[in-house]
Amino acid sequence: MTTFASRFPTPLLDKARDIRVFFLDVDGVMTDGGLYFTSEGEVVKKFNSLDGHGLKLLKRSGIVPVVITGRDSQALRRRVAELSIDHAYYGVENKLLTAETCLHNLGKDWSQAAAMGDDWPDLPVLLRSRFTFAPPQAHTELQTRVDHVCSSVAGGGAVREACDLLMTANGYYKLALDEILS
Repeated sequence: MTTFASRFPTPLLDKARDIRVFFLDVDGVMTDGGLYFTSEGEVVKKFNSLDGHGLKLLKRSGIVPVVITGRDSQALRRRVAELSIDHAYYGVENKLLTAETCLHNLGKDWSQAAAMGDDWPDLPVLLRSRFTFAPPQAHTELQTRVDHVCSSVAGGGAVREACDLLMTANGYYKLALDEILS
């Protein structure tokens, strides 16, 4: 049995309890926000393995990760498939409408939703979600409105930090860690 002390303050954990859906933007959240193109015009993205493992653990804990992004690329679709994320929406202009439809289809409501974004198009979803995150390089308008600004950067562990907080608040983090250590 491991010793466990949460690195997150109790009021944050209390607010994040009973979250069942986690909405994520991609560029500037799951990636560093850079847009890289090959000479043939193909989009290249860098993803973080810590973030990916966190999303897999989150899904196992009963919290549904949902990707809603304004862009689309083969690199992104491949990463989403590798992570077995069942709900991903690409090329979305109205993220709020997409999130509302997704919640309805999952039989959930905004009180069960968390969200992470980095720029203005993410604000409508963030402002309705019960618990919200932003990476440290997110636009100021988001940083001042979210529950938790991550210490890790986008594309470099910020998503894992969010997953860890949600899993801790919902009683899964220690169980998953004990399982790995046993």
